Amino acid sequence: MSNKNITNIEDIDDIKDIKEINRINMINNQEKLPLTRRNYKDTVFRMVFSKPEDLLSLYNAVNGTEYTNVADLEINTLENAIYMSMKNDISFIFDFELNIYEHQSTKNCNIPLRNLFYVSHLLEKTVKGEALYSSRPVSIPTPKFVVFYNGIDTRVPEVNEYRLSSLYQKQEVEPELELVVKVLNINAEMNYTIKEHCKKLKDYCTYVEKIREYKRDMSTGKAVENAIDYCIANDILKDFLRDQRAEVTYMSIFEFNEEEMEKYRRAEKEVARAEGREEGLEEGRAEGRAEGREEGREEGREEGLLEVRTLVIKNLLQKEYSIEEISDIVGISQEEIKEYVDLIPMGE
Repeated sequence: MSNKNITNIEDIDDIKDIKEINRINMINNQEKLPLTRRNYKDTVFRMVFSKPEDLLSLYNAVNGTEYTNVADLEINTLENAIYMSMKNDISFIFDFELNIYEHQSTKNCNIPLRNLFYVSHLLEKTVKGEALYSSRPVSIPTPKFVVFYNGIDTRVPEVNEYRLSSLYQKQEVEPELELVVKVLNINAEMNYTIKEHCKKLKDYCTYVEKIREYKRDMSTGKAVENAIDYCIANDILKDFLRDQRAEVTYMSIFEFNEEEMEKYRRAEKEVARAEGREEGLEEGRAEGRAEGREEGREEGREEGLLEVRTLVIKNLLQKEYSIEEISDIVGISQEEIKEYVDLIPMGE
């Protein structure tokens, strides 16, 4: 186990052992770490496409259309904390369609089930209860589900789909309830036409690619800062990054720490498979390894939350952000921010 002390937020990416990687991964376990930025709902992708005109551009690129009537696009993403367990990036109604868009850096075949819950709540808010008992048909927008994938798994095809029926315990040729999620791989060399028809999507992909490029030679914090500088200098998300720099930096660091965790999980699985082949997958030993890993994760999570938040707050204070601004960025009260400030050694 490494005894390295974390003294700067840029050092976070240098930590390699299992326990400390989990300690800095604030969003690895939402139940254990309940206080992150705005209840976990914000991502850089969501921020980039928070305006109706940018969403319409993305819609046109995905569907091969050229609509310009921005006023007809209605954003209806669920904001209430009750729905955070069904987190989704963006939902909006346009052209009689209920579009649910989500960005993903990790494959998740449970998305159709999550979207089923999510779209049910959206429709419940749209349709008045008494209308369901009327003899007249209730008209609802046609649901469309799209995932934009830019993770590190090279096996993900350019276009893919997830089906709700694939999760059924009993498979049927013609399932009576189906939900299909279209998955678009937006990594380099993938879905070029879509990115060319939506500059914001193309710019977002460039930003992510620059972070990955810089991360080969430096820590996550420095890579994010350099990527932002590069993009601003080259008119890539220029106004957005300049105006939202602190918040984008904060979220990008944690999003890329999660990406590092995904690399680790995949490597860990490969090691486990190799051990299984060598040892014959002896059941008791496998359970022991699993329990040991979980104990290691649990041990450092709460301490890691305190440590990472303290570093982020220290970083923002050094950039002369006010307590109120830091509270908004980090997503906790000003009183809690002051408590963290008291933990920062004077003169550092």
